[in-house]
Amino acid sequence: MTDAVTDAAANLKLDEGAAADNAPKLQLDEETGEWVSKGELKKRLAKRAKKASQAKAKEAKPAATETAPKKPKEKTEDTPLDPQAMFKQGFLNEVYNERPVKPVVTRFPPEPNGFLHIGHAKAIAVNFGFAKYHGGNCYLRYDDTNPEAEEEIYFTAIEDMVRWLGFSPHAITYSSDNFQKLYDLAEKLINLGKAYVCYCDDEEIKKQRGGEKGASPRYRCKHADQTPEYNLAEFRAMRDGKYKPREAFLRMKQDITDGNPQMWDLAAYRVLDKPHHRTGDKWKIYPTYDFTHCLCDSFEGITHSLCTTEFFLSRVSYEWLNQQLVEFQPMQREYGRLSISGTVLSKRKLKELVDKKIVRGWDDPRLYTLIAVRRRGVPPGAILEFVNELGVTTNNSIIQIARFEQTIRRYLERTVPRLMLVLDPVPVVIEDAEEVDVTVPFSPKNAAMGDHTIKFTKTVYIDRSDFREVDSKDYFRLAPGKSVGLLNAPYPIKATSFTKDEATGKVTEIRAVFDKETKKPKTYIQWVGAEGSGSRKCEVRIYNQLFKSENPASAEGGYLNDLNPESEVVYPEARIESGFDEVRQRAPWPEAAGEDKLGKGGPESVRFQAMRVAYFAMDSDTTDDKIVLNRIVSLKEDKEKS
Repeated sequence: MTDAVTDAAANLKLDEGAAADNAPKLQLDEETGEWVSKGELKKRLAKRAKKASQAKAKEAKPAATETAPKKPKEKTEDTPLDPQAMFKQGFLNEVYNERPVKPVVTRFPPEPNGFLHIGHAKAIAVNFGFAKYHGGNCYLRYDDTNPEAEEEIYFTAIEDMVRWLGFSPHAITYSSDNFQKLYDLAEKLINLGKAYVCYCDDEEIKKQRGGEKGASPRYRCKHADQTPEYNLAEFRAMRDGKYKPREAFLRMKQDITDGNPQMWDLAAYRVLDKPHHRTGDKWKIYPTYDFTHCLCDSFEGITHSLCTTEFFLSRVSYEWLNQQLVEFQPMQREYGRLSISGTVLSKRKLKELVDKKIVRGWDDPRLYTLIAVRRRGVPPGAILEFVNELGVTTNNSIIQIARFEQTIRRYLERTVPRLMLVLDPVPVVIEDAEEVDVTVPFSPKNAAMGDHTIKFTKTVYIDRSDFREVDSKDYFRLAPGKSVGLLNAPYPIKATSFTKDEATGKVTEIRAVFDKETKKPKTYIQWVGAEGSGSRKCEVRIYNQLFKSENPASAEGGYLNDLNPESEVVYPEARIESGFDEVRQRAPWPEAAGEDKLGKGGPESVRFQAMRVAYFAMDSDTTDDKIVLNRIVSLKEDKEKS
């Protein structure tokens, strides 16, 4: 949690500039899409080079004079990783072995001051998954100690996302439920001579901490010499409203000589002139994250407090405070956080995009808030699979969007049905055709999905991009005098003529006949029956990356100068085949995670593969009269059609 006390007096955190100077320089591993340290990348490249060398040497070996003919290699299905792999091995397994207790108790403790983003999905999967794997419980604890930034909408959205990912909290708790207990412990800390009321301003605190980049010696605040009796009286005066915000705050009396900045007399309580959403005007003072978090972990019996590596230095102050005040001692351990390149995740930047109406809202499918990822149609199971594939280590992961989409694509390939969709329809009149029912499987690979019947009509719609007015040798779709196959249709068709709108130059109709002599055409294209077939008009939104570069924040002139003008392309006249109605009735696709049974899931749980186009989900803008579809991901990383 980052408290909204925006001065050094309250936060007492590391200077951002200094942190950036000390941060490891990351390099892109182009094979995996991860940003890793230079040393890690060097190791990976050496390992791959060795593997390639061994493969080359193997190929160079002379073949035996008499060898049995090789059997053709069987094509294997893409098998997902064991969903519990990240708990059985590696970092999380080592963490459990450090404290192999039963029952395991963990917590997911978000600050309710914004919408969760894709990085939080890892925290949810780690904390809830770790407890579940070891037969324990995980709390959803709202870290609601900063009334200046908290809103009810965020509380609701956070719980929704946890449940959507398939997890049920053992209990939903609030740090604010412990305000009185925390206050009492603060008085205890004062009486132990381990806390004092400080009146210093930002500049003075910075000097105490060594000045700019630690250029001068550190020294303890003069207020640390005040007696416990004086500090207790002043702390109660803070509580009773004597001081305004920033005039006084309670500091822990730690060790200013320690090399760890998290021991430099951190803030414990500050004055905030704002009613709390749960306690109203009862309190004038509120505990900070550094004071609250570890104590609430102890109150709830948290055995394994799992957080990201940005809190690694905080472990010392976490343990110090608990040892002063409480009997039960949780164990904090830190794992690498997950982030995605090519986008922005900061609340300030996201808010600017929303306020300037550059995007449709906080849930715009081009964003990487979890509500946006859900609206786009990404299944919760795909997100969990992605986290599991990356694994959990102490290294921070900055993943390219393409790597995330690769996992989504593989997941959808085996879990959703297939339908035919035409983005930019043009009618084809097949002069010798008759209406006939065609039975089509929902998946050629999974018979359990069943099949459905669609009407092949005398007039069908094909995509405008599948017709050319002038043929060429390297073109294998429909053109005058050329044949093409229609998926699941009785015969291929051959174009005989076409008509155009003179004003726009667009083809308005194609005439064709069945080509009964061509047994196997070189290419098959999708089609949708005419109005009487049960097909429906729909609006299709094709989403691309919102930004043009991998690091929008570093773009010249700022991240808003890096916007991709083609991030949303809308096809308002698209047509979807009649099988869509059955897919919609049978949603969610697939039944997994928080969408684990029929009817459980929003409109985005209606997912399918539009053959030769992309993977799609129904958007929340859909009404009884209008279907709106969002592209989830492209097919095969947008490889061009032949």
